[in-house]
Amino acid sequence: MLKFSKMHGLGNDFVVIDAIEQTVELTSSQIQFLSDRRFGVGCDQLLLVEKPQTAEADFRYRIFNADGGEVAQCGNGARCFARFVRDKGLTTKDTIAVETASGLIYPTLQADGSVTVDMGKPIFEPAKIPFQAEEATTYMLTIGEHGKKEIAAVSMGNPHAVMLVDDVTVAPVLELGPLIESHERFPERVNAGFMQIVDSDSIRLRVFERGAGETSACGTGACAAVVSGIKRGLLNTMVTVSLPGGDLQISWPDQDASVWMTGPAQHVFDGEIAWATIKQH
Repeated sequence: MLKFSKMHGLGNDFVVIDAIEQTVELTSSQIQFLSDRRFGVGCDQLLLVEKPQTAEADFRYRIFNADGGEVAQCGNGARCFARFVRDKGLTTKDTIAVETASGLIYPTLQADGSVTVDMGKPIFEPAKIPFQAEEATTYMLTIGEHGKKEIAAVSMGNPHAVMLVDDVTVAPVLELGPLIESHERFPERVNAGFMQIVDSDSIRLRVFERGAGETSACGTGACAAVVSGIKRGLLNTMVTVSLPGGDLQISWPDQDASVWMTGPAQHVFDGEIAWATIKQH
């Protein structure tokens, strides 16, 4: 039997698997099966907790989207990861050094149950996002019959395109999201964020995530939206981001420093599934 936990951060949900106490090897099709909400367990992403590969880290954190593809970072997942390793007795630390494909992150468990994560420095250099363009604050992106749309492009360990909209409630997220996600100028695909500025201290946001579709919340998307707004002089350094699943607090006090994210991490249930069932896929 494969043991797992179901968790979520503001409705962005995860199957979290301890790959330290049990041996875990999953193919892309098996991850798709586990992520399927009708035939499997159901989740936006599957998270693996592994032993670190470097001396500086306490754990290694791997993220797989529902389509089976591995990605480098997930902010809501990072909070759930920290809550998982603490609740399962894998660590007693409040601040945990976690190795990801995009570098070390340091989630801190707060007394009120929330988790604060040092998300690292945002990356604006197009070649490192990656995005095909010369560096600028914003870019014009031609999206088929929809014509040119202005976006900001930034990486928070994974690539994001952020578009300003007047009202996220009626924004064409499901229409434009897939077209932006697979746009040829983003060779590794991209998460598409639709940001409404409420005032200089708060925004509303919807995110169409690559490989997962629109999710209830996206931590790296919230960070990307806020830093893009700060870069344009539209937002202050501490911003409340209201997503369909709830609120995150994002802080970027210094443009030469890390972005900080604080939000909840909720355990839903623990379960087991037979390996024989998984191996059929």
